[in-house]
Amino acid sequence: MLDISERKIAQVVLMAHEMHRAEGELRAFIDALNEDEAASLVALYWIGRGAYEPEELEEAKATALREATAPTSDYLLGSPHMADHLEAGIEALGLEIVDDEDDLMRGV
Repeated sequence: MLDISERKIAQVVLMAHEMHRAEGELRAFIDALNEDEAASLVALYWIGRGAYEPEELEEAKATALREATAPTSDYLLGSPHMADHLEAGIEALGLEIVDDEDDLMRGV
């Protein structure tokens, strides 16, 4: 189970797709996450990248917590494929964020 809401994941994915316009906002959003939320986001990214399997989520979160030496925003924004990896992780875990993305796009 992730320790970050699907709505927050949707927010990160939407901003990541608009990195050229929203990098500062995205960085601030990720920096405001608590430690468990940040670890879950990194674990989701790793699952999407293929470094972990979906059934290894808890191990990925524990590793993210243990190995966090740089700000999560620096780590994730350093990947040109961050949005793609997060979306692949979302799919691998069977999450549905489409409604959250739609709500965020409408400003709900």
